[in-house]
Amino acid sequence: MQQKNNQLTAQETARYTINFWKIVIGIVAFGVILIFSIGLGLFGKLPSFRDLENPKSNLSSEVIADDGVVLGTYFIQNRSNVRYDQISPNVINALVATEDIRFYEHSGIDFKRTFTIIFYNLIGKKQGASTITQQLALNLFSKEGRSKNVLKRVIQKLQEWIIAVKLERNYTKQEIITMYLNTVDFGAYNSFGIKSAARTYFNTTPDKLKPEQAAVLIGMLKGPSLYSPIRHPDNALARRNTVLENMDKAGFLTDDETEQLKKKPLGLSFNPIDHNMGSATYFRAVLKKDIQKIFDEQSITKADGTPYDLDRDGLKIYTTINSKMQRYAEQAQKEYMQDLQKQFNQQWGGRDPFKTDKTLQMLLEQGMKRSDRYKQLKLDGKSDEEIRNDFNKKTSMTIFTWKGDIDTLMRPVDSIKYYKLMLRNALMSMEPQTGYVRAWVGGNNFEFFKYDQVKMGARQVGSTAKPFTYAVAINDGYSPCYQVPNEPVTIDGWTPKAYNPIPGYLTLRKALANSQNFVTAYMMKQVGATAVATQIKRMGITTDVPAYPSICLGTFDASVYDMVGAYSTFVNHGVWTEPIYLLRIEDKNGNVLYERKPKVVVALNPQTAYVMTDMLKSVVNEGTGVRLRYRYKFTNPIGGKTGTTQNNSDGWFIGITPQLVTGVWTGCEDRAIHFFSTNKGEGANSALPIFALYMKKVYADPSLKYTKGDFEPPKGGVSIVLDCNAYNNPATTDSTKMDSNIKF
Repeated sequence: MQQKNNQLTAQETARYTINFWKIVIGIVAFGVILIFSIGLGLFGKLPSFRDLENPKSNLSSEVIADDGVVLGTYFIQNRSNVRYDQISPNVINALVATEDIRFYEHSGIDFKRTFTIIFYNLIGKKQGASTITQQLALNLFSKEGRSKNVLKRVIQKLQEWIIAVKLERNYTKQEIITMYLNTVDFGAYNSFGIKSAARTYFNTTPDKLKPEQAAVLIGMLKGPSLYSPIRHPDNALARRNTVLENMDKAGFLTDDETEQLKKKPLGLSFNPIDHNMGSATYFRAVLKKDIQKIFDEQSITKADGTPYDLDRDGLKIYTTINSKMQRYAEQAQKEYMQDLQKQFNQQWGGRDPFKTDKTLQMLLEQGMKRSDRYKQLKLDGKSDEEIRNDFNKKTSMTIFTWKGDIDTLMRPVDSIKYYKLMLRNALMSMEPQTGYVRAWVGGNNFEFFKYDQVKMGARQVGSTAKPFTYAVAINDGYSPCYQVPNEPVTIDGWTPKAYNPIPGYLTLRKALANSQNFVTAYMMKQVGATAVATQIKRMGITTDVPAYPSICLGTFDASVYDMVGAYSTFVNHGVWTEPIYLLRIEDKNGNVLYERKPKVVVALNPQTAYVMTDMLKSVVNEGTGVRLRYRYKFTNPIGGKTGTTQNNSDGWFIGITPQLVTGVWTGCEDRAIHFFSTNKGEGANSALPIFALYMKKVYADPSLKYTKGDFEPPKGGVSIVLDCNAYNNPATTDSTKMDSNIKF
């Protein structure tokens, strides 16, 4: 009986053993078939060899300054690639120690770790088993991320295995770890990739990340939101210390180093990035439109014929902007506009000008209808009465001030009034010889005021137009010492008015220096409006300049961009060089897609241009720009011209030095809102100080290498007498004393 029982037991054991192996073999066979099927793409297309060689990811395009600084990016995901040698070893060590300690030993799949992790998961200790290569496969080729469906996740995991093996066959370990760090998501604030993360959280570059900083960033990979050093600093600190301990265990840090680093605070230097932030925001917005237009007009496309996408294709855009000069220009604007806005507000004395002035009431109505709030309410089907009621209800909003943004409760209609009474300002600075634009400040704050006032906006230029009339006169043979009675002149029924006219006879030099309207109009009568309008257009003004006598006083509109380019003609010996700011565009592989060279036009006789430069120096030495000398203490040769339009609606100053020409404009959004007094609203007060503060910063920076020398005369010298004191007996009333250079 015992023998029979033993036989039955043996048979059952054999049967169970056979069944067990059948199950095992079946599972293995099923796994092989499943993997084979996945490899064939039956459960979803796998990346081809070409896909592996050219993995697609949303790369931000970088706008690069002349000195190599990245001014900003265009992006859907703020991601920029770096090379392996541009990544600190601390980052790589932290990543390997924490995410994949056997990274350099496996070929994409770490089976030893996989089975260990399966065991841990079975006993309730959940751990991830993906290698760095598998995570890279997920980052590059999975559109939906990690699936929450168990069955789908199993399929997805097997797909990752196959892709990981392929990646290991096609790339070195260094390339894989670099690709991984370039594609990983570091949470909110548009931080994709190690370069963006280093800048966002520590305001540095990946090669300069310290061990404790690298540990913070690598620690975030386990859960970018949960371990965010901004939202959950305690979690981030604990996770950072865990990463440091992992680095210690892996031999990348000593015990003493680890303990010291764990005692340190997070040490963040938070620098969130979005399209409204960073340097040269207005410039970048204009540049983006220009590039899109260039690509369209010149049919610049990718190899497959599809158009380039600035937000996704990782282009390198090289510009002429100097990051330091841009910063100095923005600082100068902010420093003075705070004070100027106070002066502007004081004139109203807390009164509401929109209550009684019908013109301002119309502007208020227009502003309301142009607002995003109004448009949205219209789309929602609201009636005009409902919309008006909405605009009169207080709501939470953030408003711009020169001292920083303020969160407040305000009626939307009051916010429109507030911004209507906010002065706007713009500045552009360029090198006259090359045409290179070095600084571009298109407005107060791009987040609140999107409209660029450097190139996109055009305003009346006022007295900054006067040099054009004098240039035509000098070119026709008039001397800067020619004397004219400073009295009213009528041309074709037009008689200009004058602000504080200087009585008696004035030389052209003195008349320009003190911005005298009557003398300017007199010279317009001599040379003709057609000649002046033609000269203005030849010097690069692209807006309409009608051949009317009043253009001599600047009744036409022009942009800061055009006016700075025009004044550069004087400094550049009569040669107008187109202001340029885009040098070239490269694709992500460094191939040049586009290069830009400035246009050059001979617009003035070299001697005429030099005489005008010398006359513009008189504006600063003895005329309306003299505060550059007595208040701002400039002693080097500087020229320029102030400009103030009717009712003080626009204030201008265009300053010239041998190496830089800089234009500044100030005014409100609507010309009907302005300073009451010329003393406050004139360009000498509303624009010149910003030029002064900017140039002080530029000259104080020796790395910029802008000298304080004088303007160079043209080749062959100057035959025109510039010093009016050289005449033995200057004419007073008859203007008959002359040399061969003076025209009557």
